[in-house]
Amino acid sequence: MVQAIIDISLRANHVLNLIKAKHGLRTKSESINLMAREYEENVLEPQLRPEYVRKLKRIRKQKPIPVKDIDAYFDSMKK
Repeated sequence: MVQAIIDISLRANHVLNLIKAKHGLRTKSESINLMAREYEENVLEPQLRPEYVRKLKRIRKQKPIPVKDIDAYFDSMKK
């Protein structure tokens, strides 16, 4: 476990308290950890996540669709 002394704004402190209350957490450290996990899941590049690698492997196993004219193919999908 890493310990850090940080300076945060009053608004950031308020947000941490809201997260703490909403999720029933005991400390602001738990709130920060939750925020970091959420950020990792929702913001970081998806190719860094294992789910993305699994999804790619599934897609690679699919049979490709032969298409002669890509514009015509997508136009036919719109209809």
